[in-house]
Amino acid sequence: MRKSCGLNSGPGRPFNDRRWLLPFLASLLVSVTLFLAAACGLFSPPYLAGDDAFLVDVVSFTDWDDGGSPSQRDSGQSVEPEAKDRLLDDNDNPDNAAVNSDDSDAEPPRLAYLLEGTKGDGLRMRRVLQAIYHPRNQYILHLDLEAPPRERIDLAMYVKGDPMFSQVGNVRVIAKGNLVTYKGPTMVACTLHAVAILLKEGLEWDWFINLSASDYPLMTQDDILHVFSSLPRNLNFIEHMQISGWKRIQRAKPIVLDPGLYLSKKFDLSTTPERRELPTSFKLYTGSAWIMLTKSFLEYCIWGWDNLPRTLLMYYVNFISSPEGYFHTVICNSDEFQGTAVGHDLHYIAWDYPAKQHPLTLSMKDFNSMVKSGAPFARKFPKEDKVLDRIDRELLHRSEGRFTPGAWCNGSFEGGADPCLSRQEDSVLEPGPGAERLRGLMKKVLSWDYRNGSCSTLSYDQTKRDWYVPKSKG
Repeated sequence: MRKSCGLNSGPGRPFNDRRWLLPFLASLLVSVTLFLAAACGLFSPPYLAGDDAFLVDVVSFTDWDDGGSPSQRDSGQSVEPEAKDRLLDDNDNPDNAAVNSDDSDAEPPRLAYLLEGTKGDGLRMRRVLQAIYHPRNQYILHLDLEAPPRERIDLAMYVKGDPMFSQVGNVRVIAKGNLVTYKGPTMVACTLHAVAILLKEGLEWDWFINLSASDYPLMTQDDILHVFSSLPRNLNFIEHMQISGWKRIQRAKPIVLDPGLYLSKKFDLSTTPERRELPTSFKLYTGSAWIMLTKSFLEYCIWGWDNLPRTLLMYYVNFISSPEGYFHTVICNSDEFQGTAVGHDLHYIAWDYPAKQHPLTLSMKDFNSMVKSGAPFARKFPKEDKVLDRIDRELLHRSEGRFTPGAWCNGSFEGGADPCLSRQEDSVLEPGPGAERLRGLMKKVLSWDYRNGSCSTLSYDQTKRDWYVPKSKG
């Protein structure tokens, strides 16, 4: 006879034994507790200090933010919503990337400079080196292959014969000049060569800056190091925008050949009548060739652990004005570094309108504009122009043939003596008015409105040095 398995069955009912109720209720209680704990953040990971900190605030020091201190923000007090001056907070980062803030009393950073020149630039490079020298930094000098061997030897002998350079050992001259083609990838190769030297020798540095013999500083190294002591050490200053318009057609589509990669004499880039399609696996960016990049990002460019830097390096071998696109495209296509890009090259550059490919030559009439810009560097200057003497006299307080004085100079000024003939601890800084100007510039370029255009589709007005929303064609 068939037994019934209905709910009203006798001893054979599957739910007749109520011993399952106790463990079921216990497990239900545990599940509800875990769910509520997760919803309330009970099991959220603790705040990690140091290198593991995951902060989205761009600037940690409160004296730059007129909107109030971190304690005011944490306590819920109102902060003045000034959009132009407001710095990024947890909800404002457009790239949702971590930016690790350093304490304002942190040890000053170390800068690595690449100073480049060509035929006839040997004496200019000496002057720029003296103006930007600080024992805390590293310096690599490169006269390209177009410069005669005698000029390169004279530069090397000057460095070797200077007692300060010999004592500190932080100035290097590349003995064999590289052939550099204007607008060609050989300029990128020269930059990567200098970075490789810095990494191979295990030198200490936080940021890498490239300058030419026609550049000049507008403030002391004490000013620069003081301001950057309070900045996150992972910010990359690189003026960039997505390539469009005539640059897309005239730079990205031609197929070019840089003779400097194969020949020992300098020739212009060679182009073919054929055109190529734009890449689809990455977006192209362009901007200024003058950069201030972090050691971690340049290590990524050298080692390329995900192959992106090498892929783009091969692509930019066939690109007009590679220095104005390679690093920009790498950083804006990298998930790891995209959020660290700040769209400014830290230079004052005067352009005509509409902007051409060559900047205007600076002179005495540009002095006030240069100072007002807050930029630490300017270009381009003619040889031995009077405006350089004024910069030395009024901004750097530097005498001809001497280093720009700083707190590291331990000598006396008495009798016109050079105070930098002896030195003290290089971590001691004595910032001046230049630091306040640079602080103002940093407040601008780290603001929401400025960084909102970083690695995005917003357009960049080079003459105004600001982002804007392009008008729709409709």
